Amino acid sequence: MTAIAQGRTAPSRGDGKRDPFRATPLTKIALGITVILSIFPIYWMIIIASRTNADAVTVPPILLPGGNLGENIARVLATEDAHFLQGLVNSLIVTSTVTVSVVIISTFAGFAFARLHFRGRNLLLGSILITMMVPLQQMGIVPLYQLMVDLGWVGTLKAVILPYLLNGFGVFMMTQYTDQAVPEELVEAARVDGASTMRIWWNVILPAVRPGMAVLALQTFMLNWNEFMWPLIVLTPDNPTVQVSISFLTAAHTTDYVLIFTGTALSVLPLIVVFIAFGRQIVGGLMEGAVKA
Repeated sequence: MTAIAQGRTAPSRGDGKRDPFRATPLTKIALGITVILSIFPIYWMIIIASRTNADAVTVPPILLPGGNLGENIARVLATEDAHFLQGLVNSLIVTSTVTVSVVIISTFAGFAFARLHFRGRNLLLGSILITMMVPLQQMGIVPLYQLMVDLGWVGTLKAVILPYLLNGFGVFMMTQYTDQAVPEELVEAARVDGASTMRIWWNVILPAVRPGMAVLALQTFMLNWNEFMWPLIVLTPDNPTVQVSISFLTAAHTTDYVLIFTGTALSVLPLIVVFIAFGRQIVGGLMEGAVKA
């Protein structure tokens, strides 16, 4: 087994040429700068969340954490107009429901478009791709709101969940992933063995596309967790999502930077937990997709 196969980089090639898989000092410097630029906004958010408003506008900026984090969190939770805790719970309910729905429906649809042969398949897939090119939320926000009024759902979480239960990008992504990850001969062999369509989906498709499902789940969770405009329109101020709650943390005539940064830090925490919990599957899915591409 070679050094590369074992996950190590060989110092040089046998012919004396430079090893193409070995990182150069310039590459390491570029990666280091990229990591710092990526992490610094999160670090700065935590710094301000642990400081006072006077420290937030100090020049030069303070780069070390303070001792006011617990007090600032208590202030965020005590802000009556924000309903921050209610917003966190609502966002967890909405985002979890939408994520599960999008992943399951997209996996079903991806299997159908990639491995089932039926009349009108290309036309249906093309229709889904068209929905990705049109900003439906901006163009359809008035009729969508009118629909929620007619259903009597304004002010309820159902109005936020329903429009996002299906995602055109998710269907397209899982169609492409299924087409690459599941050979058609494997599906045909399962049919010869007498497996039903549902049995094939459960025993053949799901194990093969699990990394793609993890990537889609993270993307859907992040997009819906950060959704602001539609919840702001359709929900009441006393029943918001977390992003709407953060917008209510600003005072009438002054901006409380510490309060906003603390609320933002609390809202980012679930995303970090999700990424840590499923990071290996997500990175594995991205790498597998890159290799297959």
